Amino acid sequence: MVNAPTSFDSQHEDIIHDAQFDHYGKRLATCSSDRSIKVFDVDGDAQTLVDTLKGHEGPVWSVAWAHPKWGSLLASASYDGRVFIWRDSGNGSFAKVHEHLNHSASVNSIAWAPHEYGLILAAGSSDGYVSLVAYDELSQTWDGKAKFMAHTIGVNAVAWAPATHAAALFGSATASAADSPTGATATALPARQLATAGCDNLVKVWSFDASAAANEAPSSAPLSLAAHEDWVRDVAWAPNVGIPATYLASCSQDKTVYVWTKGSPLDAEFVPHKVHTFADVVWRVSWSLAGDVLAVASGDNKVTLWRENAQGGWEKVSTLEE
Repeated sequence: MVNAPTSFDSQHEDIIHDAQFDHYGKRLATCSSDRSIKVFDVDGDAQTLVDTLKGHEGPVWSVAWAHPKWGSLLASASYDGRVFIWRDSGNGSFAKVHEHLNHSASVNSIAWAPHEYGLILAAGSSDGYVSLVAYDELSQTWDGKAKFMAHTIGVNAVAWAPATHAAALFGSATASAADSPTGATATALPARQLATAGCDNLVKVWSFDASAAANEAPSSAPLSLAAHEDWVRDVAWAPNVGIPATYLASCSQDKTVYVWTKGSPLDAEFVPHKVHTFADVVWRVSWSLAGDVLAVASGDNKVTLWRENAQGGWEKVSTLEE
């Protein structure tokens, strides 16, 4: 059963591009073409404006909360090519603590890595590059020098893979002996993986060397996933909390959504499964916390929910529309 949606006046003066809850679902950040970010306290059906964050010189496309292990940190990305990191100062207002200036065009998407890897932010830009911003706890400084060419005609979305192996249970980062080349049980975190969506119609999966520094770009070529016939607008990894495979969803300007699956860490390739061809452009995809329901937002003002059936197909279980 899906609860009826709740709406409220955001007090933005233009189109809202992103809205993200924090880890506990108690704070909501929104961003808009009015160049501002707004932070709300949420208590049931009540929303209270906490602060309005200004400083970007263009539309703000994306916001992302860091894990609460690092405090109340919020990142924002804008058409002005800049990424800001904001921290709750503790008195109901947010202060900018870092300004990332490593892109020459619009920054379209940002994502914090799972907290187990450290405080690392990935940013994807229309200049084709993905940059990494990492915080060093010893020196208490931010390092944003690392970047790599991901999609030559532009990056639309970035998403980090979970810090757990497929079929892990609720945060356990262990893999079975059957998945290990040596037959031993793996207790270390899996290597970092980042998925990117591009204007070249591709999804790419980048793997980082296990010994790589937090601010070090991947050293190997990515795995390219080709099925879409137009710009790929978003990518999202399903949480690994009991699902026996790795699931990665992608959506596109071509009106399709695919779920890419890989049964074992030893499998070399992802297998594409088309979820549906929609009536309009598909902008965003997002998984439920359990990883078994996929939400799809499309250009016809509808959000549809999908679940995999026993035969491996995908069925629509609900539709939300304005």
